[in-house]
Amino acid sequence: MTGQRRIIARVLSESVDHPDVEELYRRSAEVDPKISIATVYRTVRLFEEAGLLERLDFGDGRARYEEASDEHHDHLIDVKSGKVIEFQNEAIEDLQRRVARELGYELVGHRLELFGRPISGQTK
Repeated sequence: MTGQRRIIARVLSESVDHPDVEELYRRSAEVDPKISIATVYRTVRLFEEAGLLERLDFGDGRARYEEASDEHHDHLIDVKSGKVIEFQNEAIEDLQRRVARELGYELVGHRLELFGRPISGQTK
């Protein structure tokens, strides 16, 4: 792995959000100004093909990325602010497995993105 790819990998692993390629480029270029956006695009594609990175679509027209993980989680996207909340809910997981079974399938994977806006007067 090249030094620039290592920087991009480190930036991704340190991300607590879900950056798009432009944001990933900006953060990587802060570490090494010689990194080009083309290098970031190629590296993201390579990491995605290798199963190290997951591409996410939060409905804003930009692909977002997060490190691939063995630990499953889903996403709630605040449509007003763009904030992404990761969550796990066993009741949802059980329901999805039950629906698959009722339709004659064994669930082998899924992706769930919920889109919402804050309820007035409620904060969490």
